[in-house]
Amino acid sequence: MFVAVQPPDDAVEHLVEFLEPRREHGDLRWTSSEQLHVTLAFLAAVPDRALDGLVEGLATAASRRTPFEARIAGGGAFPDAARARVLWAGLDLGAAAREELDRLAVGARSAANHAGVAPDGQRFRPHVTLARLGRPQEVTRWVRLLDTYAGPPWTVDRVALVASHLGEGARRRPRHEVVTEVVLG
Repeated sequence: MFVAVQPPDDAVEHLVEFLEPRREHGDLRWTSSEQLHVTLAFLAAVPDRALDGLVEGLATAASRRTPFEARIAGGGAFPDAARARVLWAGLDLGAAAREELDRLAVGARSAANHAGVAPDGQRFRPHVTLARLGRPQEVTRWVRLLDTYAGPPWTVDRVALVASHLGEGARRRPRHEVVTEVVLG
């Protein structure tokens, strides 16, 4: 499972339209449009007994945050453009919005811990995963292209708890199922 901010359909469609004519170039496994999201907390294993507590904790954490404006813009690669394994788009956020998003991620991870679910310990780096690479590659051209992109703004006013069913999606990729959404504010 994971806790995520999911961009609205119009923001996703705008990004997909930008990427579509370029997708045939390069050796990339593109993320499907319905799976584009910003992960706040990754939860490798959530026992059934912890689910109610997790949802309650997420609702509490979200209620303490204020809705904010965001947009998908720019991009990069993990671990870097010279030996990329992941190509991603960034988020354009003002200082107050970035603080809200950071606090939202901390709240999601705290809710998981309180429910007895260990979140991934990686540092929070807000991004939308666009594609994965089978082996490390040089992707500076892709990063430069993404740096020209800026999508439409939207209001982040909710987060989703999503179950990832491994191997059940198209081409044996994960199938995502929104378990619940909790509202900010």
